[in-house]
Amino acid sequence: MLFEVWAPSARDRVTLELNGSDHPLDRDAERDGWWTGVVPAEDGDRYGFSLDGGPVLPDPRSRRLPDGPDGLSAVVDHSAYAWRHSSPRLRLRGAVLYELHVGTFTPEGTLDAAAARLGELAGLGITHVELMPLCPFPGVRGWGYDGVAPWAVHEPYGGPEALKRFTDAAHGLGMGVVLDVVHNHLGPSGNHLPSFGPYFTDTHHTPWGAAVNLDAPGSDEVRAYFLGSALAWLRDYRIDGLRLDAVHALADTRALTFLEELSAAVDELAKEQGRQHFLIAESDLADPRTTTPRTLGGLGVHAQWNDDFHHALHTALTGEDQGYYADFARAPMAALAKTLTRVFFHDGTYSAFRGRHHGRPVDRERTPAHRFLGYAQTHDQIGNRALGDRLSASLSPGLLACAATLVLTGPSVPMLFMGEEWGASTPWMYFTDHTDPELAEAVRRGRKREFAAHGWSEDEVPDPQEPATRDRSVLDRSERERDPHKRLLAWHRQLIALRRTLPDLTDPDLAGVKVAFDEEARWLVFRRGDLRVAVNLGKEPVVIPLGSNGRDRVLASWEPVEPPAADGLLSLPGESAIVLTDG
Repeated sequence: MLFEVWAPSARDRVTLELNGSDHPLDRDAERDGWWTGVVPAEDGDRYGFSLDGGPVLPDPRSRRLPDGPDGLSAVVDHSAYAWRHSSPRLRLRGAVLYELHVGTFTPEGTLDAAAARLGELAGLGITHVELMPLCPFPGVRGWGYDGVAPWAVHEPYGGPEALKRFTDAAHGLGMGVVLDVVHNHLGPSGNHLPSFGPYFTDTHHTPWGAAVNLDAPGSDEVRAYFLGSALAWLRDYRIDGLRLDAVHALADTRALTFLEELSAAVDELAKEQGRQHFLIAESDLADPRTTTPRTLGGLGVHAQWNDDFHHALHTALTGEDQGYYADFARAPMAALAKTLTRVFFHDGTYSAFRGRHHGRPVDRERTPAHRFLGYAQTHDQIGNRALGDRLSASLSPGLLACAATLVLTGPSVPMLFMGEEWGASTPWMYFTDHTDPELAEAVRRGRKREFAAHGWSEDEVPDPQEPATRDRSVLDRSERERDPHKRLLAWHRQLIALRRTLPDLTDPDLAGVKVAFDEEARWLVFRRGDLRVAVNLGKEPVVIPLGSNGRDRVLASWEPVEPPAADGLLSLPGESAIVLTDG
C-alpha cells in the first residue's frame, strides 16, 4: 500500500509507524514537500507519521481515527463496502431539504440509529437529508463545527462504514444526502496540521484565529487538501451534495478562488460519474455572484442559503428586533415580501446593523429560484439563542403553520430543521465536549458572558459542557402522536405533497412571483402561476381583496376557509394560511 504525506516542515526524515513498526519514507523527487513509501497494510491497521524523530502524529488525510483526533490513524479500504443502491438523480429544483444533527436526532446519537428513522422522512416527502458536520472532534458531543480531520468520520457516530450505510439507506428510499463541510477553520483542540506544514497563515485573521492558507506560500497544497477531502465525500461515500459553511470567512485573494476551483471540480466529477452533485454555500455577503455560473463570471456554486428570508420571516412572526433583526423589524411584512420576490433584503441597501450598505441585487430574469434556500429555522438560528428555543416555544400552532406555508410554497428551495415538521418542543442548545479543561472553561464562561450582555442571568444560560445540555436537545418523537404536533405534521406533509405535484410550486421564474401585503393588518398573499398563497399573521380575522374568476378552489387551509366570493374577497381567520388555485 502506498503511504504518502505532505510534510514540508520535516527537515531530514519522515517515518511511518505501522502496527508498532517503523518504516522510513523517501522524499518525492517530483513533488516538493511530499514523502512516500510502499508498505504492506490492510483495512484497520493503525499508523501515524513522525517528523524528524518527533511524536507520532495521525495522518492529515486520515480516513479513520478510531481513538479520536489525538490517536493513530486507521487504514480504510473503501472498496470493501458492498453498495446496495444507486444514487437517485435528484435536482435542486423540486427538492425539499431536512437539516439533521446525528447526535441529537435519536437518543443513541449514531448514524445507524438515524438511518433507521429515514423512512419517516421519506414518508414526509423529504428529498435530501442534510447532515451537519461529521468530521472528528475531541470528545463525543458537539455540533461538529470544531472538526479537525476533514477526511474522516467522527467515531462516536459510527465511523466511515456507518456513513456508507446511512447514505445507502437514504438512496434506497429515493433520497439524496447532503453533508455540511467546514473549510474556513478547524477546531482549536486536536489539530495537528500545523506540525506538517503551512496549513494556516497569519496573512489573514478570522474569528477563529489564523486563516486557513488559501492564498499565501504553500497554499497550492492546502487548497488541494481541502478540495480532495470534498471530492472524497462525493466519491467514496456517494454523498450527493455539500453544504459549505460560512464561505464569506474564506480568506482568499487569488484570481482563481478556492470556491470556483471547487465548483469546477465537483461539476467534473458529476460528469464523470453521471450523477447530480451540487454545492450549497452559506454566505453572509448577499452576493448573487456566489451562485452565478462560472461561464457568466460567477463562482459557480449551485445554491446558497438565504438568511435574509429567514430574518424577514422571523421578525414578522415574532416581532424580535435585536441585533441583525433590527434592519428587518422596521417593516417586517414589506421585508418578507421583498425576499419572496427579490431574494435579498439587502441588495445594495443600507444596513443599520452593519453601519454600511450591503448586498447586491439578484437578476430575477436570469437567476432561477432554486439557486436559493428558504427556511424558518436552522441549527444556527436556534442553537445560537441563549436557551436554544425553537419557534414553537413562543408561537401558536397557527403561526407555525403560516411559517411552514411560506417556506414550503415559496419560490426558494425549502429546508426544515429536524423536528420542525411537528413543532418539536425540545430545545436545540449549544453543547460541547471539549477534553481540554482550559478550553472547556473558556467556552463555558464565554457563553455566559455573551448572553449576560443581553440581559440573561448567567445561571439561566445552559452549560455547554454538561451532558444534560445535549440530552435535553434530543428529539422527542412521542410528541408526533398528540396535538398540536400531530396536526402540524399533517400540515407539513400536505404542503410538501402539493409542492411535489403542482408544477407552479417548483417554477424557477423569480420574476413571476407577485406579492401583496398589509403591514398593519399583517396579511400577505403571493401568486405563483395559477396558485395563490395567503397568510394572516395577526390574531384577528382579515378580509383580503384577492379577486376571483369564479373557479377558485381551496387546495389546503389551516382552518376551514371558503374560497373568495363573487366580490373577490377572501375571509381568512387569524394566525392561519391557505393555498388556492384559480386554474
